[in-house]
Amino acid sequence: MKRLRSWWDGLTADAREFVDDDTGDVPGWVLVTLMTAGLVVVIWAVAGPALTGLFEQAISRVSGL
Repeated sequence: MKRLRSWWDGLTADAREFVDDDTGDVPGWVLVTLMTAGLVVVIWAVAGPALTGLFEQAISRVSGL
């Protein structure tokens, strides 16, 4: 804790304001969210039919017992 206090006391006023600023990077987070949603859609489109076939095959094997 002492090292953290020493580090904080060593900062300039501008640096403290920058470190203490909690407004965040809204456009960045929006971009990350949209890109994640896009990846989910692409992966779902590619893997969806394979997963459906795998599920139907597993159900038919269990039902066939």
